[in-house]
Amino acid sequence: MPTAIAVTGPDLVLPSPDRHTPSAAVLQSAVQSPRTYSLDKALTEMHTLIEHHGYVVALCPASAPASVAQRLHAVRSVLESDRIAIVRSDLPPLGLAVLALQLRQLSICDFSPGVLASAARLLSHYIYAGALLGSVAKLDRVPVTLQSHARSWVPGAQFAVLATPRPDLVKVSADADAQLPGPGFTTRLLYATGRLAPAWVTETLAPAWHVQGVTEARLPSDSERWWATGKLVEFAAAIPDISVLYQLVSSVRRDDCHWCGLELIGDRCAFCAAPLPPPSDRPSPPVRALISRGATALPRGAT
Repeated sequence: MPTAIAVTGPDLVLPSPDRHTPSAAVLQSAVQSPRTYSLDKALTEMHTLIEHHGYVVALCPASAPASVAQRLHAVRSVLESDRIAIVRSDLPPLGLAVLALQLRQLSICDFSPGVLASAARLLSHYIYAGALLGSVAKLDRVPVTLQSHARSWVPGAQFAVLATPRPDLVKVSADADAQLPGPGFTTRLLYATGRLAPAWVTETLAPAWHVQGVTEARLPSDSERWWATGKLVEFAAAIPDISVLYQLVSSVRRDDCHWCGLELIGDRCAFCAAPLPPPSDRPSPPVRALISRGATALPRGAT
């Protein structure tokens, strides 16, 4: 079975693009209140996923209530399992749903669990996530100028906001050609409608970004809180082709975690959170392997 991709809400599960892409596991321990979903149930839920899939990559929004992340870490701690990666993400809700879909697509490839989990950070840089907003007066997740704050009180004002990979904000009006910096590679655009018409996104943004296609999705329940307004159309443009995603992840250098021994890309293991030491300080065998063999001394640079 492929590594399980788990999410903290059903709105983060986009439809599979083909019959090969597995769905994501929705963690009920994150959806339901701890008062109604006990720790024992949460432990059973995660243990079942580990038994069926071997490893679990749990995507958790950085904007989620502290109790959600605390429950995930509590489950991991009680199970004493190094097979659970808790990946926090700053992506807005629809962008996070797209990331979860990409990881689901890659989970059926030949990537090891460590590479798959650490690929989440890499892929996030290639997701252009934003929204068309009717107000930015309360928006605090993207830098907003005082002038934009003042303009958002004007009736009918609309703003195009890009949250990732580089924050940007422009005022949208009929007499101005508002532009957001778009991706320089082939993408597919997903959008979800709140209490604004999607015309600007589908008729102006999509052609300007030269997207391969446009698909409507359901607006995630957390979008209004994330963007601080219900007058919005959320959008996310990302690489849709699994072969391109595979080449992107495959092109990055892989290392072995010096603590748990799993493969990783980037500078930190997604499973045990150990940072990658400088090249001169990297031990040959994983530290935990040495400990299991009863080594009396750790290699230089190990902690």
